[in-house]
Amino acid sequence: MVTGKFNSLKHTGMLETIFNHRSIRKYKSDPIDDLIMNKIVEAGTRASTTGNMQVYSMVITRDERIREKLWMAHFRQDMVLQAPVHITFCADFNRFNKWCLQRNARPGYDNFLSFFTAAIDALLVSQNVVLAAEAHGLGICYLGTVIYMADRIAEILELPVAVVPVAAIVMGYPDEIPEMTDRLPLKGVIHKEKYSDYSAEAINEIYAGKEALELTAQLLKENNKETLAQVFTDNRYPRKDNVHFSNRFLRLIENQGFMNNEE
Repeated sequence: MVTGKFNSLKHTGMLETIFNHRSIRKYKSDPIDDLIMNKIVEAGTRASTTGNMQVYSMVITRDERIREKLWMAHFRQDMVLQAPVHITFCADFNRFNKWCLQRNARPGYDNFLSFFTAAIDALLVSQNVVLAAEAHGLGICYLGTVIYMADRIAEILELPVAVVPVAAIVMGYPDEIPEMTDRLPLKGVIHKEKYSDYSAEAINEIYAGKEALELTAQLLKENNKETLAQVFTDNRYPRKDNVHFSNRFLRLIENQGFMNNEE
């Protein structure tokens, strides 16, 4: 009975961590203890991976000079300089390929499928790291710019062939407690048994809460737009930018040796 209660308490604590997640963009300069840091990244290694190959790497950057370069690559977001730790999660077949070759095995992982496999591994690891960090009272923020500027980040971190950055976070002790961000209702993202496509009425219902937010009204005014969808398509993520950064990312994947898709 004691064990059951203990496990229940642990599960409750983890659920609280998940449901209290906030993206932190302001940090104290306090360093993170090495023992805590090691425990956090070790939690990352317990994530599920394809075939238990663990085809990912974590590049932990604390050096201020390197973080300044990363800050520039991440569109000069101040939190990259404020937070004492920056972690880049990489799809990494470099290590696995070398092991195969040293064991008289011929690796066949220079294709897009292998990149995608390794990218999934790296993303699963990143979420474990985030949960462990927040359980230790730390704050994090994912940096979407890692995909936009993956080629430059690869240069800064000196990533070899078969290694591509796919996610990045900053980590440190929070210097703010922001409001929690809104989420779509469960009925907007859950499909039972099979995928049920969305009717116009369902779309209206799913997005009604988001469109009614005070923040939405503010965004419409700031961007001089009629709808929130226009803020996304015209301002935040326009097609021109999507195509430009998509091509940059595809070139990097090819340069890193993941686009040999001939049999």
